[in-house]
Amino acid sequence: MVCRILSLDGGGAKGFYSLGVLREVEAMLGELIHKRFDLIFGTSTGSIIAGLLTLGHSVDEIHEYYRAYVPSIMAAKTPHGKSEALSRVGQEVFGDRGFDAALTGLGIVSTKWQHETPMIFKSRQTQAHGRRDTFVPGFGCSISDAVEASCSAYPFFKRKVVTTSVGDVVELFDGGYCANNPTLYALADATTALGFATSDCRVLSIGCGQYPEPRRGFIARKVKRFLPVQLLQKTLEVNTASMDQLRQLLFFDVPTVRISETYDKPEMATDMFEHDLEKLNLLRHNGAGSFARQENSVRDLLR
Repeated sequence: MVCRILSLDGGGAKGFYSLGVLREVEAMLGELIHKRFDLIFGTSTGSIIAGLLTLGHSVDEIHEYYRAYVPSIMAAKTPHGKSEALSRVGQEVFGDRGFDAALTGLGIVSTKWQHETPMIFKSRQTQAHGRRDTFVPGFGCSISDAVEASCSAYPFFKRKVVTTSVGDVVELFDGGYCANNPTLYALADATTALGFATSDCRVLSIGCGQYPEPRRGFIARKVKRFLPVQLLQKTLEVNTASMDQLRQLLFFDVPTVRISETYDKPEMATDMFEHDLEKLNLLRHNGAGSFARQENSVRDLLR
């Protein structure tokens, strides 16, 4: 038996790129993605996609959600506005469904504000690393709450406070600060918790692509409002690259396909707060193109 893992990076609105890749993956498989993967892990925008995939949604359905909701979230002017919009969308899309509704192994990565350590919401007891007798799917939180925590890119979003099934109150923020690329956490579940040999694991790791920085307006340049965005973007990109480098060193024998390309043309300039649907559609198109260049590798991996 093999353990098939799907890992989805964070990247805000750039998740449209991931959806372009996944549209082609789903078409290649000829069935809903959750039916082919044993573990689906996601961080930030990847957590939204992961949560919806494990609930049985098609990629096209998720794309329609993204088209309808992502621009309004990213266009909000204040952290409060962004967080309020994200919370409303979470309720509309996920409702009150908990992690016990997931149809395959689910992992959503967030970061504890006080302890500066990861908090990973999981769907199945078999994914637990110890304390299995007291395991509760998603710590008793809803998928919506976990996704909101994973997406709370502080200081551009407010931090998210959740209450677990045992009454612990935990303040959380974006999972990208600890693992914007969650592949290592997924592999830890597969090899340590589930007991698969590394040779029996298969990983499809999907990023959001890298792009030139968008040009800023005169006022933004003068008051340097864009610097926090640049810093956040750089932090997430460094985290993504370092996690993938560690994956290659520690799990060099795990067959893995990583899809996330770099674009250097000026017209491709964008960032995680993009809300222009025309540009977001272009990112989705890029994702499909990236899949095409690695289609044979993906086919061999998931055969």
